Amino acid sequence: MSKIQAAITAVGGYVPEKILSNKDLEKMVDTTDEWIQSRTGIKERHILEDGRATSDMAVKAINELLKKRGIGAEEIDIVICATITGDLIFPATANIVCDKIGAKNAWGFDLAAACSGFLFGLETGSKFIESGKYKKVIVIGGDKMSAILDYTDRNTCIIFGDGAGAVLLEPNEEGYGVCDSILRTDGSGREFLHQKAGGSLKPPTIETINAREHYVYQEGKTVFKFAVTNMAEVSREIVDRNGLKPDDVDYLVAHQANKRIIDATADRLEIGSDKVLMNIQRYGNTTNGTLPLLLWDFEKQLKKGDNLILSTFGGGFTWGAIYLKWAYNS
Repeated sequence: MSKIQAAITAVGGYVPEKILSNKDLEKMVDTTDEWIQSRTGIKERHILEDGRATSDMAVKAINELLKKRGIGAEEIDIVICATITGDLIFPATANIVCDKIGAKNAWGFDLAAACSGFLFGLETGSKFIESGKYKKVIVIGGDKMSAILDYTDRNTCIIFGDGAGAVLLEPNEEGYGVCDSILRTDGSGREFLHQKAGGSLKPPTIETINAREHYVYQEGKTVFKFAVTNMAEVSREIVDRNGLKPDDVDYLVAHQANKRIIDATADRLEIGSDKVLMNIQRYGNTTNGTLPLLLWDFEKQLKKGDNLILSTFGGGFTWGAIYLKWAYNS
């Protein structure tokens, strides 16, 4: 009997219409377009309007995915939503999404691992498929980062944007899909990138609100140093473990946090820029949305049998890499 692997069979994505450019940010905080581009590679980011939430972006992405695949929401078995900006503390955003798309036969849950959430969700979803019990699993990666950004803090507000992407996982016995993964966490990194208040440790109070503790906090230099080293090393480790040479890697699908981190990972893999998928200049860091949005943007470029290395790094710290063999031609 052939081994069952979880293959991506469809991709959907969504970014809001409103664009916040570097020029716009120049009017809000002490920064410049040149400074932002030279240090991050970001030119603009998309911002979701007030009154709409992460689930609204996810629904847009999933509806596109279902249309491409030619299936109905009632056929979905599981929905995994990787996010740190869920609609509510509870219920899970995955449950809200299931209701909004009409996935009446599915169960689901949220997964929080900061920017690594989609990658962790992809690994989790693949195991449900490999079990043989489930046939159609949707993995969402999406965040409304504008909801937790302090637009007076130039260290963080220039980096992040809003967006969501989703992939459909289905069984494959031809060798396509998720082939291997290496996932890591180091909770000691939590002091360098986190949201100070809002959880059970420090529930919301007038004091936490006045202290602006419900926004993203980051010590940029520490996070950058750790990300450059670990994202590059784990990507190299999974390539070596699977006997892949630089010529065997068709594309690097790296978390879009900072162009310099992406370039360092590509250098460690000894691959050229033509093999590096990048859209950070258009979207910024959409946290859980970066990897599925890359697959969405470049779907038509991907060919059946392509070897993809998905790599990420997130707050907490979390990081990892997945070796995936692409399963279809668009």
